[in-house]
Amino acid sequence: MLNKFFGTKQFYKHLILLMVPIMIQNGITNFVNMLDNIMVGQVGTVQMTGVAVSNQLIFVFNLCIFGAISGAGIFGAQFYGKGDHKGLRDTFRFKLIFCVALTLLCIGIFLAFGENLIGFYLKGEGNPEDAALSLMYAKKYLFVMLIGMVPYTIAQCYSSTLRETGQTVVPMVAGVAAVVVNLSLNYVLIFGKLGAPKLGVIGAAVATVISRFAELIVVAAWTHLHKIENKFIIGAFKSLKIPSRLCGQIIIKGLPLMINETLWAAGVATINQCYSVKGLNVVAATNISTTFYNVFSVAFLAVGMSIGIILGQQLGAGKSANEVKATARHSITFSVLLSACIGIIYAIISTFIPHAYNTSSEVKFLATGFMQIAALTMPIEAYVNAAYFTLRSGGKAFVTFLFDSCFMWCINVVTAFILCNYTALPILTIYLICQLLNLIKAIIGFVFIKKGVWIKKIVSD
Repeated sequence: MLNKFFGTKQFYKHLILLMVPIMIQNGITNFVNMLDNIMVGQVGTVQMTGVAVSNQLIFVFNLCIFGAISGAGIFGAQFYGKGDHKGLRDTFRFKLIFCVALTLLCIGIFLAFGENLIGFYLKGEGNPEDAALSLMYAKKYLFVMLIGMVPYTIAQCYSSTLRETGQTVVPMVAGVAAVVVNLSLNYVLIFGKLGAPKLGVIGAAVATVISRFAELIVVAAWTHLHKIENKFIIGAFKSLKIPSRLCGQIIIKGLPLMINETLWAAGVATINQCYSVKGLNVVAATNISTTFYNVFSVAFLAVGMSIGIILGQQLGAGKSANEVKATARHSITFSVLLSACIGIIYAIISTFIPHAYNTSSEVKFLATGFMQIAALTMPIEAYVNAAYFTLRSGGKAFVTFLFDSCFMWCINVVTAFILCNYTALPILTIYLICQLLNLIKAIIGFVFIKKGVWIKKIVSD
């Protein structure tokens, strides 16, 4: 029984070597976002609410890019697994062309409809003057953040391709460099230190945009200066031609994944909009809770990304179904146990975290409640996340879609909408119910994984 759910020392060494740099990069990034959030929270609740709403829209964009990159990344990991550098190079080109075009489209949407999208989150109970001020701050923050979207996208194309080859340290270093720049400039620009103007919310956005450029410079420079280790980059820009057959395969397998990620992110944003019906205090409280949850969830999210890389490489190398299944089972067990330990720590400190903010006692109470519920359900989230990356590794787009975004919109969103708009239940009870719905999703994931429907090599010999 132990051998069934726990792997060898060599297995854990391989998994940890992959996940730790990803975890450090995402952890530091989310930690700085947390400090950024606290700094803005020191300015005032209205400003914090405005930034939180804008970040909901940016979150959807980020997941859209992540989905597009991940769709192509399924092929990248399998190409690398079978030693095909040309295939990896073509996959990298596809990422760049498609994702930059997608970014420009998203920028156009935000410029045209940004104010209307922000307004959906500010219709709940509360002071109308506060809502108007939050709208103003949200618009200013969002329009500055648009400048950093293109460098962010290009950096993600480089970083994801490096991770597919097992190079996780360099993206981590680039992320750390971006974090240092962001944190330093946040302090200077938000509060007007070292002779700089006091820009508040705008300062937070400017610091983030500059950090996006810093991350791109580091990851791109290292990749091009180390061509021996990164053979895919040799001649990558001599031509933008991508074999039509591969392009078609990536679109068939990858586009559904991008749509899935986008729909899932939009579902999360829609659920938060449903919560906002219960008042502006709920918007501020969910912002605090989500910011800190992002810091504590980096471990199981990193395990999930590592699962996708390891299984993709094994499938590309033609490993047996039993071996691939065992790897998935060992990885998922590790992820759930790790998140259970972290969840206990998160629950303990949740009482103290909200007091770092300059906000009302009601917001602090709600934020603590949200965090304690999130800590309780963290192992469920970890299992669902690991199951998602497992199903995705074999390019089973339709199965992934059913498991992820279809469940999100048919179950999570519908439940949140009904409970928030047609019942008098308190927001914390509604939040608990919505979180526990993922138990159903975990059972579905277990069935899919056990059947092995995801085990498929999608790159040709």
